[in-house]
Amino acid sequence: MNMLRLVVVWLTLGAAVLPGLGAPPGWGGQSVMNLSPADKQLLLQVARDSIAAQLKGKAATPVKATAPVLEEFRGAFVSLHRRGQLRGCIGYLDAVKPLLQTVMEMAPAAAFQDPRFRPLQADELADLEIEISVLTPMRLIKNTEEIEVGKHGLYIVKGLNRGLLLPQVATQYHWDRQTFLEQTCNKAGLPSNAWKDSTTQIFIFRAEIFADHPPQ
Repeated sequence: MNMLRLVVVWLTLGAAVLPGLGAPPGWGGQSVMNLSPADKQLLLQVARDSIAAQLKGKAATPVKATAPVLEEFRGAFVSLHRRGQLRGCIGYLDAVKPLLQTVMEMAPAAAFQDPRFRPLQADELADLEIEISVLTPMRLIKNTEEIEVGKHGLYIVKGLNRGLLLPQVATQYHWDRQTFLEQTCNKAGLPSNAWKDSTTQIFIFRAEIFADHPPQ
């Protein structure tokens, strides 16, 4: 049985968590989500409600998918920001669960299980911004010219070392393609130029990214 790839994404520089492998049988592998504004709003509300429920020591109330797209198996990350600062980010690389369920699980994981931060406190929820990144399937590339900064995220694998950076990270730091590759290598605990090694695997992916703002 393949191990679920639960990964802490370091939106600032740092070490990567070693993931597992694989996607489940029956996964369609579609490359785009076509989420409607209503779909995105539901996912963001589910994320916030799941965090709020755990703060109260309760289980999140199950939510029924309102559109078939929310039942598709997709990798996704939930990133939390507070007052402009990262407050947590955890997700699945692989399409191991339906999108709605993934968001429901990853939101409290980002709030309470990201080892870089102390668990979220109740008084922080009011000004918490939630960002969701829904991933397309990974694609192995041979030519780094295929990488489009601002459009693609990177996942680099060499032996047991691996590192991932979401597309928005390169945009945030105004990196060019080479810097993006170097920083992803660093994330994997590799030398900056490891991306040039023929034994290094470079995967690209895209992400549909959307966020809410703290409720007033």
